[in-house]
Amino acid sequence: MTRYSQRTALAVLTAAAVCLLPEAAFAMHISEGILPASWAVLWGALAIPFVAWGLRDLRRRSRNEPAFKPFVGLVGAAVFLISCMPIPIPTAGTCSHPCGTGLAAILIGPGLTVVVASIALTLQALFLAHGGLTTLGANILSMGVAGAYIGYGAYWIGRRLGLHVLAAAALAGVLSDWGTYAVTSLELASALHGGGSFSAMFSLILLAFVPTQIPLGLVEGALCAGALKFIRSRRPELLRSVSVGGVS
Repeated sequence: MTRYSQRTALAVLTAAAVCLLPEAAFAMHISEGILPASWAVLWGALAIPFVAWGLRDLRRRSRNEPAFKPFVGLVGAAVFLISCMPIPIPTAGTCSHPCGTGLAAILIGPGLTVVVASIALTLQALFLAHGGLTTLGANILSMGVAGAYIGYGAYWIGRRLGLHVLAAAALAGVLSDWGTYAVTSLELASALHGGGSFSAMFSLILLAFVPTQIPLGLVEGALCAGALKFIRSRRPELLRSVSVGGVS
């Protein structure tokens, strides 16, 4: 087993140990049975092409850089751990949580971030009762697709506008987090507004997340910038090997 593989295995085991500690149960991600079947199928169908594209990107980039897969595994373990930190929302009966997809998108690109987020969400649904299998597509679309592409887009635009790399990373972390919950609110409102007003339902769900998600997004932005600064100072060769992800 290579050094990178050992670190990947250790990171995954540590994440699992932390998340399996006894604690009060709170719903995280969109839970099983929340979405009608038609909406669950729709969100799943929309998520599949992004996952397929990410897997194709993984195969292509792994051929060029043998150490790339273990690095993706480490990033995936980080996403799994970060997104397993629930903060209860008393007014909504659910939880907010950081996502880690903004940082992942900067390091490995948005396509691969969708893949690692999909794996994290599947493991959480199967073993931690966080989210559901029928709602997996919706959760991938919000945390994986929206979080990754919004975060990467924010980073790319910020750099093109002349922002320092760490400022752009902070912006990516904030907007990927907020974008995830905006899309989650959109998914829930689309499926659950019934005969009522979609905009009223969307606003109601979105506002329920505001007290926790605004500060949580700012914290995630700071963590994203801090993590990138640490990697740039301690292991810059990792960033050079995955420069396709967008780090400069």
